[in-house]
Amino acid sequence: MKTVLNVALPKGRLGEKVLAMFEKAGYPCPSIHESNRKLIFENEECGVRYFWVKPSDVAIYVERGAADIGVAGKDILLEYGPDVYELLDLDIGKCRMAVAAKNDFRDDPRRTLRVATKFSRIAADFYAKKGRDIDIIHLNGSIELAPILDLSDVIVDIVETGTTLKENDLSVVETVVPISARLIANKASYKFKGEAIAAIAENLKQQTEATT
Repeated sequence: MKTVLNVALPKGRLGEKVLAMFEKAGYPCPSIHESNRKLIFENEECGVRYFWVKPSDVAIYVERGAADIGVAGKDILLEYGPDVYELLDLDIGKCRMAVAAKNDFRDDPRRTLRVATKFSRIAADFYAKKGRDIDIIHLNGSIELAPILDLSDVIVDIVETGTTLKENDLSVVETVVPISARLIANKASYKFKGEAIAAIAENLKQQTEATT
């Protein structure tokens, strides 16, 4: 009997790119392109079962074993630290985690730095390495508002083009870490379905090498 891999795909543009890579690797699933309300899409012949989940939830599905493999941004892996194997940098969904502030911002090391972010763990780790005393303000919505309304001195957030920052008179102060999509695997699945997972990973790796 063919091993079936449960694959958690992130919803949105990134997920569409990931699906295209999986299909190119020889794991198509025609039903996923149909217009319906199905949540799970299976191709027994190829040994895959896909399901779309919120990007920030992919690592949870994989860590808990509901998915054998999945694709999550490096930001999610750094922020939540899930107990999974990181197998491959897919070299897509590239952006960066950065510190940004008002254009006229000057850091005063004598004061506690107020940092607004969705990524509290990443921000705390970054400033701990610098030995900088900070006050983290955890926000879930428009982070850019915080320095404009003087809620914070700086923000730590994902920056793609930087357009939103520019339009609000903010600019990047420094890069925290580059971000891209990573192929991750459940640890038990990697043990018991290792051959099937390795085959997918190898094919995806060849695709990333072909584009670099």
